Amino acid sequence: MDKLARMRELTDRINELARAYYVYDASPASDAEYDALFDELVSLEKETGVVLNDSPTHRVGGAPLSEFEEHAHIRRLWSLDKVKTFEDLTDWANKCGNNEKFILEYKFDGLTVNLTYDGGELVYAATRGNGIVGEGILPQAKTIKSIPLSIPFKGKMEVRGECYMRISVLEALNSVSTEQLKNPRNAAAGALRNLDPKVTAARKLDFTAYDVGYIEGKSFKYQTEMLSFLKENGFPVNDFAFVGEIESVLDEITAANERRFTLDYDIDGMVIKLNDMELAEKLGYTDRFPRGAIAYKFAAEEQTTVIKDITWEVGRTGKLTPLAHVEPVELMGATVRKATLNNYDDIKRKRVGVGTRVFIRRSNDVIPEILSSVDDGEPENPVMPPVKCPFCGAHVEQRGAHLFCTNSLSCTPQITARLAHFASRDAMDIEGFSEKTAELLINETGLRNIPELYELNEKSFHGLAGFGDKRVSNVLSAIEKSKDRPLASFIFALGIPNVGIKTARDIASVFGTLERFRAASFEELVAIKDVGDIVADSIISFLKDPSLSSQIDRLLELGVKPRPVEKDDSPRPLEGKTLVVTGTLERMDRRSIEALIGSLGGKAAGSVSKKTDYVVCGENAGSKLDKARELGVKVLSESEFFSMIGM
Repeated sequence: MDKLARMRELTDRINELARAYYVYDASPASDAEYDALFDELVSLEKETGVVLNDSPTHRVGGAPLSEFEEHAHIRRLWSLDKVKTFEDLTDWANKCGNNEKFILEYKFDGLTVNLTYDGGELVYAATRGNGIVGEGILPQAKTIKSIPLSIPFKGKMEVRGECYMRISVLEALNSVSTEQLKNPRNAAAGALRNLDPKVTAARKLDFTAYDVGYIEGKSFKYQTEMLSFLKENGFPVNDFAFVGEIESVLDEITAANERRFTLDYDIDGMVIKLNDMELAEKLGYTDRFPRGAIAYKFAAEEQTTVIKDITWEVGRTGKLTPLAHVEPVELMGATVRKATLNNYDDIKRKRVGVGTRVFIRRSNDVIPEILSSVDDGEPENPVMPPVKCPFCGAHVEQRGAHLFCTNSLSCTPQITARLAHFASRDAMDIEGFSEKTAELLINETGLRNIPELYELNEKSFHGLAGFGDKRVSNVLSAIEKSKDRPLASFIFALGIPNVGIKTARDIASVFGTLERFRAASFEELVAIKDVGDIVADSIISFLKDPSLSSQIDRLLELGVKPRPVEKDDSPRPLEGKTLVVTGTLERMDRRSIEALIGSLGGKAAGSVSKKTDYVVCGENAGSKLDKARELGVKVLSESEFFSMIGM
């Protein structure tokens, strides 16, 4: 075989592997095999001086451009009209016709790209621009691995899609760079509109196709038909696409709004289109928008505001965490006044101080986070790390990236948080014992450690505001009841660093009793699945600490008796199986079914892949059901699942 023929063979094979990975979520070759093929192709290109138009070596970026060239789109790219309420969306749907079906897709928060293919090869790529003319970005687009360089369809066509940066990629890039990328959208736009394609390549962007703007000699009746054609030609398409009448579309939008914070990319809404493309074309266009498609916008999850002050909070481990107090700003329907920063290094890396204008993000119901400074350069009023605990005045020391108060015995915020954690639901489940109760007892009665909880009596609460006889009786009863809790709950309640409830359950199932756990060796701990060196070191250090060990002894003296794990010889029908639960379930809620799966030896996963054995499907299932059918994963109804496990 001559060298050019081998280059053609290598190019086709590497592009085939890329298509399998980005479109079908499959990995038919190892990384080592892929790298070997790629290296061989690079070597042949150097020898021959020839680079095929669809060679994957374009992905690494070429020489910088002197300027962007204008590129006229074959067909105009339209904007979408937007609505923010279900009422307005329903009004729009009614104008489209009666009982029509709509396709619902994620609205990626990225940058629109228009790709032109001719003869099966990518020949142009351009930004949206004004919809008629955009900026030519072909060298930049070729560096994006999820954009096909060649396709089976040989006619001329334009494919529209969104370029975006994954959140995990942004975090990884920012963790090693002093020049912080402000957010995924800005990072993606900056990468595509950079004259140096090598910068684009380094940003590791992704692409999702959603429309065929122009195609030679072919037409589509339905959106679903068009998306199937795109996928058949190697384009990654939206991994969520729901088709239904407007009532079910509204339900899916509600569900998508709840799950958007679990995605590895930003979506700022949903796109709703008539599935019937011929009807959509008949409805026509306004001067700016198509009448057969619209965008539903979610409440903003990112805003800009100004930092008024930065204080330091102390947690149960003594770790000091900076808290930004900001000018009030509306974010996702709530007025935000505070936002987190991870540590002092985070403050320096994001270049923030008092008076800095910043990007702020709120995800779901968690406290918002400062993303970065809006302005370039260092802050005018930088913040210095504390040398003493702001609450107790004790010396502060640095451990790794974090600062810690060294006074673990009498620093009130630490003790308050430890007591509240100990009493929490997954721990000792002391009903009615909140963080406010802990703080009140610490300040008014001198309560200083966890064992003293079990020494409280009616007199301890005498004169405390809000504690009448009935409430005192209920709290003391709950404390007494907590003496009999499962071993896993007790281990979790101890507050061992890096040990969450799942790890506590794994540990309890292996050792069975508190005595065996307290005598555990490092080797025994790391032998447990998902327990690594760091977790094992944390456990050993905790158990060997004389002060902490004596507190465990005191708890036992006061009648706390963690229940040993009984050996379970019952059948485990799901041993080694991976299951995904989706949709609305009747017999049990999703969390309960996932816990049941774990108790029967299975693993409850959050997403569907080729490694999934079963998908348990309730009513109104969405993209996970579609993914299961696409991958040929066995789908079980709720009743079939319970029948399979004998319940």
